[in-house]
Amino acid sequence: MPRERFQFSGSDGLELAATLDLPDIEPVAYALFAHCFTCGKDVLAAKRIAEGLTRRGIAVLRFDFTGLGASEGEFANSTFSSNIADLVLAADHLRQTRKAPTLLIGHSLGGAAILAAAARIPEAKAVATIAAPSDPAHVTRLFADHVADIRAQGTVEVSLAGRPFHISRQFLDDIAEHNLTEQIANLRKALLVLHSPTDDIVGIDNATRIFVTAKHPKSFISLAGADHLLSERRDTDYVAEVIASWAQRYLEPQPASAAEDPGARDVVVQETRHNKFQQTVTVGPHRLLADEPIPVGGDDTGPGPYDLLLAALGACTSMTLRLYAERKALPLDRATVRLRHRKVHAKDCAECETKTGMLDLIEREIAMEGTLDPEQRQKLMDIADKCPVHRTLTSEVRIRTRMTGS
Repeated sequence: MPRERFQFSGSDGLELAATLDLPDIEPVAYALFAHCFTCGKDVLAAKRIAEGLTRRGIAVLRFDFTGLGASEGEFANSTFSSNIADLVLAADHLRQTRKAPTLLIGHSLGGAAILAAAARIPEAKAVATIAAPSDPAHVTRLFADHVADIRAQGTVEVSLAGRPFHISRQFLDDIAEHNLTEQIANLRKALLVLHSPTDDIVGIDNATRIFVTAKHPKSFISLAGADHLLSERRDTDYVAEVIASWAQRYLEPQPASAAEDPGARDVVVQETRHNKFQQTVTVGPHRLLADEPIPVGGDDTGPGPYDLLLAALGACTSMTLRLYAERKALPLDRATVRLRHRKVHAKDCAECETKTGMLDLIEREIAMEGTLDPEQRQKLMDIADKCPVHRTLTSEVRIRTRMTGS
């Protein structure tokens, strides 16, 4: 997937290093990602979540705050306020060069910063926080033993996650002035709170306070078993999938081309290269993962090829029943289609024309709810065989394949 690296001017006039992760197709939306305290844009959680979102068509901008990663300046000179201002400037840069972010995402202290910056990014429709503190001053617990020295000396070097950082009195004073309660209550954007109940850095009670304070629409997702930094790939993949699915409800879809035939959209399938079989499936604005079950070497992160085939037949069957029932005013309340696929010996299939070798058998069960009489039920069963996908599967099908690209 394309990745652009560049710099933009931060609130102190310093150059901040940024990365824009882009999907292979036109983005359905742009997101702005704020990383955790002292982490940097290239921390595993930020990179993996950005990659997961781009696989689902969302472009992601992430950058290093002052004094971190490849950005200019001294970390000791940064504050929570300067981080907020830099997020707003990053959104401005996207607005000027691409398109303003409609999705805001923040991890840990970055989540608190995103909540504080959201009101100053008017195009944003949805905000997602990951393991975020409800009060930015929570971060001082990481160096609680040094707070008195920092206030007395002005600046003190502390060790965080095994690395030295200079924390200033200015940082402490600034972060103490920020109370997110009013900003969360007046967010006026859809909010998704993701948090692990076993987070030992930022406790789950922070998620509770954020969620209770916020007004609807709001959602909460438990990241059971995850650590604060989301060090396991399965956790970052899950977070990306959940955010992308949730955000679809609030982000404006890309308008279809006037010349595009809505009944003839391309289906694009591409390897993610994250495991042996995982694929992204793109159909217009819709995106999903395909995979294989664990017993055959996959990670079971999405339906398998035959699952998708059965889903197509099942969906087509149910839609066909609905259309017919409405046209004939039949009291069909709901149709449920259950399907299975297996290989069977041809000799065991009495009604099959093929008599030798193995063949594919799709078993389809249809349950109909409603006050239908036996004749109406039978008519609907007959109509089920007339759904377009059923006809495609049972007629002659030719597949023409050609090579494109290099």
